[in-house]
Amino acid sequence: MCGIAGIVNSDPDRPAAAETLQRMCKAIDHRGPDDSGTWVEGGTGLGMTRLSIIDVAGGSQPIHNEDRTVWIVYNGEIYNHRELRADLERRGHSFYTQSDTETIVHLYEEFGTDCVLHLRGMFAFAIWDRNRKRLFLARDRLGIKPLHYLRDAHKFLFGSEIKSILEHTNVPREMHPPSLVTYVAYGYVPDPLTMFEGIHKLPPAHTLEYENGQTTIRQYWDVRFEVGDPQPEAFYVEKLLDILSEAVKLRLMSEVPLGAFLSGGTDSSMVVALMAQHMSQPVKTFSIGFEKDEYNELGYARKVAEHFGTDHHEEIVRPDAENVVLDLVRQFDEPFADSSAIPMYYVSRTARKHVTVALSGDGGDELFAGYLRYVDDSRTRLANHVPAALRDPVLLGLAGLLPEGYPGVNFLRNLSGNTDQQYLRRMSKGITTAHENILSDEIRERLKTTDPSPVMMNHLASVEALDDLSRRQYLDTKTYLPGDILTKVDRTSMMVSLEARVPILDHHLVEFAATIPPELKLRGTTTKYIFKKAAERLLTREMIYRPKKGFAVPIKFWLRQEWTGLSADLVLGPRALARNNFRREYLERVMNEHSSGRRDNSSIIWALMVLELWFREKIDGAGGPC
Repeated sequence: MCGIAGIVNSDPDRPAAAETLQRMCKAIDHRGPDDSGTWVEGGTGLGMTRLSIIDVAGGSQPIHNEDRTVWIVYNGEIYNHRELRADLERRGHSFYTQSDTETIVHLYEEFGTDCVLHLRGMFAFAIWDRNRKRLFLARDRLGIKPLHYLRDAHKFLFGSEIKSILEHTNVPREMHPPSLVTYVAYGYVPDPLTMFEGIHKLPPAHTLEYENGQTTIRQYWDVRFEVGDPQPEAFYVEKLLDILSEAVKLRLMSEVPLGAFLSGGTDSSMVVALMAQHMSQPVKTFSIGFEKDEYNELGYARKVAEHFGTDHHEEIVRPDAENVVLDLVRQFDEPFADSSAIPMYYVSRTARKHVTVALSGDGGDELFAGYLRYVDDSRTRLANHVPAALRDPVLLGLAGLLPEGYPGVNFLRNLSGNTDQQYLRRMSKGITTAHENILSDEIRERLKTTDPSPVMMNHLASVEALDDLSRRQYLDTKTYLPGDILTKVDRTSMMVSLEARVPILDHHLVEFAATIPPELKLRGTTTKYIFKKAAERLLTREMIYRPKKGFAVPIKFWLRQEWTGLSADLVLGPRALARNNFRREYLERVMNEHSSGRRDNSSIIWALMVLELWFREKIDGAGGPC
């Protein structure tokens, strides 16, 4: 596992600055504290920082091919690299390391840009082809590993994290206003945009070629929801278990200590159960909890740990977690409003005391329909029986007659529109810019639209022929999974130099899950039906069929108690108000409703707090108050 960075100047006669490249790497040395390396030639420079997992002694990067015409820096793990290596050696390629990194170099020699099609794992890498003077970037199919870039008339920059790119002296720090709209709606900025003007994310399953000053981006893979001939339920259970078991086994490849995150939920418990089958020693498991019982799942995790005889470790997260908030903002580079990043950081920190690699249960909800928002409640179904021509004017008209913030206003708005629009509102963090007049006039003048949904609607439009559930799963796989879930896992684990692996997102399992009939994923109001049936082979019913909590945080209580002063400063303080992004009356209403207990606005307040901290840290450069 590593952090990567690089520079390609448009004018090859203008040397890439080695000291700038070193700063770019230093900014992400938490991703790889064990080693670092750079390669500079003419206007091109590649750099990396390494967390040594495979070929600890000999896998230093950048790595090259036999005649040094192909160079690579790489972040990730290729789980089928031994099989690929054997085939490449039969084809005449010579290796000088035992690392999976070198396998990609020779794959590129053999197959060119199609090398990505042969890789099974998580990755983000950059290859410099000296003969063609071409930079080739690639990101894994699901977006487990990040990759950012900036291109202007003079240069092309890339980095695992945005902070690398910001180390270059000629990169302006300016907010991208359309991304502000999507952030306040969804709590993150979906690919390919970022909150910074001019900086982009390379989307999952895409490659980028930069050659002769021109950039070409291609998609090389997509999940396809094609059921085909339905099979008996037992067929799907057996195949699901076979693929997941193999995926877990592959991810035990390591030369350093390895363990697993354990929440006590079905997904992480299944991963631990399969690890226990494949390992000769007890699995090291790690959990965190909270002092408030309604948010504390440690009891569930302990039962799973006891059942499988794991070497279990846990930690209680207390309200002084505010001390890590600014660190999280620095780490994420963009505003990121998923408060479960706090416990994710703590469980990663706990795990890092004992292991260098941890397996995670993320991905099951997207693949097997685990989110409650996939279930249309009775009120939504009833509203959808009313013709849209009547539904929208009536519901929105009623909402318009009620005072802003009055109970029921948002409910009426959320029932308007078609099923896609209703689903997008259920995905939101509670700030619906398309309906509420929350943005300042100044921001509105800078925007073509205040609708946050175009990027989401584009994905939905590309799978128009699918059933509603499959379309929602496809959307989440393209947006929420890489933009929120996997970003959270990557940044918080890398913050403490821990490699997180996600076996449920093995692309073989993703492809198989897309062939399972929708009625075997969501049966009535039972989510993840087929996954739970498969889990019955390994877990007790108590472990599987308990109420779902998610990685929830008691943030609504912290905001009414320990964090009142902090939240007031970050939302309504003079420095925040001077930015003039939002209408003051909206901010005051949100804060008053929450402090009085009339409404839980914690997700909105948290999003606004993180946004202000981001401005102070990344735009102002003066740091925050924590």
